[in-house]
Amino acid sequence: MNETTKPGDLRGTTSIVTGAGRGFGRGVARALAAAGAHVVGVARTGVQLDAVRDEIGGRFTAVAADAADPATASRLLHEYRPRTVVLCAGAAPRMSPVQDQTWETFSENWNVDVAQAFHWIREALRRPLTPGSSVIAISSGAAINGSPLSGGYAGAKATVRLITSYAAVESERAELGIRFVSVLPQLTPATDLGAAAVAAYAERQGVDADTFVRSMGPALTPEQVGKSVLEIATAAHPVHHANTLTAAGISPLA
Repeated sequence: MNETTKPGDLRGTTSIVTGAGRGFGRGVARALAAAGAHVVGVARTGVQLDAVRDEIGGRFTAVAADAADPATASRLLHEYRPRTVVLCAGAAPRMSPVQDQTWETFSENWNVDVAQAFHWIREALRRPLTPGSSVIAISSGAAINGSPLSGGYAGAKATVRLITSYAAVESERAELGIRFVSVLPQLTPATDLGAAAVAAYAERQGVDADTFVRSMGPALTPEQVGKSVLEIATAAHPVHHANTLTAAGISPLA
């Protein structure tokens, strides 16, 4: 087994971020690279990854691949041996009530978001990652509050949270020293996915999007998500298995 990595310092380490081409994943990639990590960004769309590489520079390696494919998790964990893994990839749900969904649209987030979390977390446990490593899964506040216009999205995100908590327990039982943490961000218009959801719920309530956004309070940004993920990845103290995240900061989920 490899030597335990030192908490609090990512310089000289490698991070893998799925969904790194946009939204929260892009914000996380920037934060980890700024902290000195070499970031391997995974996404299906190479053009988006190229834009991130142009922004971050030599500390970013772009990998165009399907994060929900188990072969991707196995290959990249073996090749890069990361200190930090952040699972941000996910499908954009179809925004419509349940009666207008098909099973294919309803289950899309199970086939992408849940599959990704399962395959990467399973591989991290079985390999296992080096003691002192972190696996951080981005879930959603919808896992708590529900999301009636996004099909199976809320249930899928709740399952991402549960898988991560199960892994945290298994890591403790086997004394692997791997930190598994889920983060449940609030709905925000600051990402493409969030903006689509805001527009749909504003229309459902009969208000414009700006009015709906103001009713939510301060908007969470990708930069804030990146900062919170960095705090988790470098914390010298134990971190709660599941945490909510708003513009006011991160809080353990009771």
